[in-house]
Amino acid sequence: MNDDLKKLFWIIVIFLFAYFLPINSKNFQEAILSSFFLLQDYAQKHVILCLVPAFFIAGAMGVFISSDTVLKYLGNKANQILAYLIASVSGTILAVCSCTVLPLFAGIYKKGAGLGPAVAFLYSGPAINVLAIILTAKVLGFQIGLFRALFAVSLSIVIGILMSLTFREKKDESNGNEIVENKDEGKNYFLFNIIYFFAMIGILIFSNWAKTDSSTGFWFNVFQVKWLIVAIFTILFGFSLKKILDLKLSYLLISLLILALTYLILRSPIITFVVGIITLIILLLKGNDKSKFWLDTTKDFTFQIMPLLFSGILIAGFLLGAPNGRIGIIPSNWVSKLVGGNSIFANLFASVVGAFMYFATLTEIPIIQGLMNSGMGKGPALSLLLAGPALSLPNMLVIRSIMGTKKTFFYVLYVIILSTLSGFLFGFIK
Repeated sequence: MNDDLKKLFWIIVIFLFAYFLPINSKNFQEAILSSFFLLQDYAQKHVILCLVPAFFIAGAMGVFISSDTVLKYLGNKANQILAYLIASVSGTILAVCSCTVLPLFAGIYKKGAGLGPAVAFLYSGPAINVLAIILTAKVLGFQIGLFRALFAVSLSIVIGILMSLTFREKKDESNGNEIVENKDEGKNYFLFNIIYFFAMIGILIFSNWAKTDSSTGFWFNVFQVKWLIVAIFTILFGFSLKKILDLKLSYLLISLLILALTYLILRSPIITFVVGIITLIILLLKGNDKSKFWLDTTKDFTFQIMPLLFSGILIAGFLLGAPNGRIGIIPSNWVSKLVGGNSIFANLFASVVGAFMYFATLTEIPIIQGLMNSGMGKGPALSLLLAGPALSLPNMLVIRSIMGTKKTFFYVLYVIILSTLSGFLFGFIK
């Protein structure tokens, strides 16, 4: 009987939703379009170059980084000062957004990292990326850039500690997930593992290196040669992969030749990148049991995260709009009117909106610049900078699937509260 009542309830809800759907409203139609524009923007700019490499890195963490190593530096019994320091500065080497960091967070958390350090990593990954800090200082002013960096590092540690204190729990050394250990018979692959992960992170960072407004200078010059740098990291990655997975040299050389010919013929970095991903999958299928386990782990992360991620992006676009002036169901002028000055409410509102809105890496800067031009205060601007890149609605949905509803609720709550207080304090001392 209870099942019948539930079915009847959902039938009535869906009927009422369909009956009163304001399909002829221009605002509603624009919001629907915005949700798909945001989804397309994310798919075009971030899935291939950001998220797919992140999935492979997360999968590799599950195979090539032993639980002992994670526990040694980030586990419950590790030196907590060192654990939080490592986690809090991780964002300086990862130019990732709130969604791209998720598979990396899932990887270290499932390997046995303590909740506090893992959460510090989760926050710091998208919040403390060097390029974002530099562009913030350049576009929004040196003060905001400096305090964004200082508060982001501090908040990652404080949020991690608060989560650890809130959820004092005795968990096993592998977080309930026993994963194959990296024990090679009489062989020490430590150096090759370092090169291997260094190369993968290099590919992730430089393939997503954004173009600057300036046509001169160091950052512009790096952008000009970014694909050459990616190619160097790819070669380094290939040879370390051969050593670790015992791949045949002929397989590796043929793979690199295919990539080189693809780029020389088509002159498309994106197509070459896709060919590289397909080639990597083929190599893993031809490798040993460890390589196949890496592919399976990557697949598991993908299936767990992608559906929630895309659903959340659609909802965020519907509510808050998309790039290029696309508006959501909530008018943007309402937002700018509510975040003027430096009241607690203005900072809280900025933090909440930032927490639910999706920001791709670096996109928060022009958005906040536009809001500041419309009257947004510097305090609320910093609050949004601290909450926005680290959280988003898609991000929350995925985090919930990784560490549960209660922990996700408190993590979001702590980010919003501390971002609000930081922005409010900055509003007084600026």
